Amino acid sequence: MISKHVEDLIVKYINNSANSDELSELNYWIEDPNNYEVFKEIVRTHYTINYSLENRNTNDTKRRLLAQIKKDKTIFKLKRIRLYSKYAAAALIILCTGYFYQQGFFSDLPLKTIGRKDAPININSEIKSGSDKAILTLEDGTQMALRKGHSMQTKNAISNGEKISYNRKSNNTTAELYNYLTIPRGGQFHLKLSDETEVWLNSETQIKYPVCFKDGETRKVELIYGEAYFAVSPSSKHNGSKFRVINKAQEVEVLGTEFNIKAYRDEEFVYTTLVEGKVIVNIDTKKQALVPEQQLKLNLDLNITTIKKVDIRNEISWKDGVFSFDGKSLKDIMKVLSRWYDIDVVIENKDIENEEFVGVLNKDQNINEILSNIKSFGIIKDYKIIDKTIILK
Repeated sequence: MISKHVEDLIVKYINNSANSDELSELNYWIEDPNNYEVFKEIVRTHYTINYSLENRNTNDTKRRLLAQIKKDKTIFKLKRIRLYSKYAAAALIILCTGYFYQQGFFSDLPLKTIGRKDAPININSEIKSGSDKAILTLEDGTQMALRKGHSMQTKNAISNGEKISYNRKSNNTTAELYNYLTIPRGGQFHLKLSDETEVWLNSETQIKYPVCFKDGETRKVELIYGEAYFAVSPSSKHNGSKFRVINKAQEVEVLGTEFNIKAYRDEEFVYTTLVEGKVIVNIDTKKQALVPEQQLKLNLDLNITTIKKVDIRNEISWKDGVFSFDGKSLKDIMKVLSRWYDIDVVIENKDIENEEFVGVLNKDQNINEILSNIKSFGIIKDYKIIDKTIILK
């Protein structure tokens, strides 16, 4: 039997009304395994009451919720195991926001934001989270705007405003026709190539690809810049034709797999992360094979590569509606947010640039909420929004 006080803390946690002291108290209480079981039961009951009328598949929702709560306990442990600086509590609480959205567990539930609500906020209605939008450049140079809620069709493709799909048909002509898809800052889009390869494109990204691949030849696309997640249609479905992604100083050879490439113009590194299957990364005359959960990091200036094992969820969560950070600096996090919210960020206090964080942010979260939480826990003294520039002090 738990006290009314603890029960109130849990309900506040769920309802986005707990302050920092209450969250710290709850963090400490939940570390007891027995208390954790109680916590699960209360959360399960609370969500059943609030959402049973809204969700047709309540049992499935409950199952996924409980599974995620179990994972959430690990995040609470991170405070003790990994974070010891004065920013630990802030890092945990701010970036836990939207954690239950990890891998789509809460796709049918509204986000429950964690953090203080009494911190001052600079309201700027011009800064909004990103959305589905892109510029399609056709083979004749014609440009077409694609955006959510607007359908479009060409002789080779069709779009519902969130995804563009190309026709499946053989192409035996001597000349290949190419399209470009450009994702601006504050945008994202989903592309289905003519061979049924799926590509998710992050903000500030451009890709070049054939309208239709030629029979019997290697399927090639070029990630000109930005970040893309590929789910490649296997060679076995295309008479053994390999799939290759060209980017800057490297070429990724694929047999049928899923992987992520991050290659932004303003960064000195290119990251190739393998989710499943097999890829071979060709750099000059050197070939390096990756196995699942490995990431190859290419230093463009020095032409040096390193391979390490990574947490796949942190690398690809962006395509599922969240940004997942594990040991990322404030500077790196703000760079990610600047692309998604289409803003510029200036960090005046250079001493805080390298403070590291762990957790997850929902991509639909209000930027003011993120900034006010960072301020309320002492990481920054203040912040200011001027037009679409954020200044952290």
